[in-house]
Amino acid sequence: MAVALMESRSFKKLYEFTDCESGECRINVLPFLYEISRILTESESLPGSLGVLLTLMRERMRILRGMVTLHDRETGSIFIHESFGLTEEQRALGLYSPGEGIVGRVVQGGEAIVVPRLGDEPAFLNRTQSRPAASDMELSFLCVPIRHGRRVLGTISAERAYANRRLLQQDAELLATIAAMIAPAVELYMLENIDKVRLEAENQRLHSALKAKYRPSNIIGASKTMQEVFALIQKVAKTKATVLVLGESGVGKELIANAIHYESPWSNGPFIKFNCASLPETIVESELFGHEKGAFTGAQAQRKGRFELADGGTVFLDEVGELTLAVQAKLLRVLQEKTFERVGGSKPVKVDLRVIAATNRDLRAMVAAGTFREDLYYRLNVFPMTIPPLRDRGSDVVTLADHFAAQFSREAGKPVKRISTPALTMLMSYHWPGNVRELENVIERAVILSDDEVIHGYDLPPSLQTSVETGTSFGCGLEAKLQAVEYEMIVEALKTHTGNMTEAAKELNLTRRMLGLRMEKYGISYKSFRKG
Repeated sequence: MAVALMESRSFKKLYEFTDCESGECRINVLPFLYEISRILTESESLPGSLGVLLTLMRERMRILRGMVTLHDRETGSIFIHESFGLTEEQRALGLYSPGEGIVGRVVQGGEAIVVPRLGDEPAFLNRTQSRPAASDMELSFLCVPIRHGRRVLGTISAERAYANRRLLQQDAELLATIAAMIAPAVELYMLENIDKVRLEAENQRLHSALKAKYRPSNIIGASKTMQEVFALIQKVAKTKATVLVLGESGVGKELIANAIHYESPWSNGPFIKFNCASLPETIVESELFGHEKGAFTGAQAQRKGRFELADGGTVFLDEVGELTLAVQAKLLRVLQEKTFERVGGSKPVKVDLRVIAATNRDLRAMVAAGTFREDLYYRLNVFPMTIPPLRDRGSDVVTLADHFAAQFSREAGKPVKRISTPALTMLMSYHWPGNVRELENVIERAVILSDDEVIHGYDLPPSLQTSVETGTSFGCGLEAKLQAVEYEMIVEALKTHTGNMTEAAKELNLTRRMLGLRMEKYGISYKSFRKG
């Protein structure tokens, strides 16, 4: 468990214990502190000083991972300012609030915390996700506040294995001394760069949120077809190859494009989206390539297009099959030469970006019909990815339905905890022409209609309750609705009591014979609900 470090201990204690038997000593701590003092005096910038400081921690103290966080008191955000042993992605995830996790507790309380073994500390969040191995939880974690007066400006954290508890305590006191030394420089930096600090914290927060939202592990799907899609994302994301995402409307093509971008080495660059079917041809060209001042009536200033805005990142062209032949010709040039001219201009604009296109149309058939350029088709079709329709994803329907139910119940403030068995049967039996988008809308409607903590079959739209769609005999009239409710109550009671008809009949306030007759009416067998 965490142990609070009392900073009132005498500086003299830094010398009292050493661990020279294991090859590590803190006898020469004064030269180490002198070197840090010299760096702070000579360096012109705090980031430069911290970079050298962290290097000394890694080389002299044998720290495995180290980081310096700053606390923006205006927003309450605590973010990683400098670090080693963490990737850029992991750094972006390192965001805390006062009191949250060990770092947040140190900022809130102003006292250092030493965790001898991470695996024993429930407050440790692993927010940066930098400790995938079980052995990482055997490491010790030290976190000390950077405090100037009564203000906590941030923290210094260190992580490594300690065989000797005395050395662990010594290093905690050494870090506390270093934090006291750099505190004035940190406060000055934050005063001079308060806007920059706030923007840095906000940028890290947004970048972290985007990566978490669009990384493949957060695209829901355990079916074999979706696992194959995830594998393709991992492979193509590392390259700058043009990707063509194919699939029916509503399957989540934009979500796949987001995942490819945020899994790539260029994830820090812009991700610019454009729907090629949303605007007429005259405006589409200006939107994609930009225009010069005076290029047409109303063009009062130069304007950058989507390709120019996406320079250094990714441009996503949704519904690319809707582009006219004239715009297709310009798009082909961008793919071939990575250059274009703005509308009304003659100066070539060069860009470095990845193009991801998507369509629900059959581009091969369009090429044969002469409505889509063949050369552009082959340029776009470098790495095609077909996203399977929802009806081919098996149990993903249930997984997605549970996810949407939890999401919409939170948003609506309703305690909807589960989807009933009959309702799940209806969801699994439906052919989902609108794919994931339709399922999302269906569950949102069901959450609104739900009167208890369960989504029932009668909360689903009539299209899911017909015999044609679901295999049941229920229609859409009043009598059919009553039968659907009766059927569902019987199924739920049998499920609760694992097929025990006597107990199910008691719950439904029926005799066992009456329950048997109604089960026979709906073709329900108690054996289906027995375990084992």
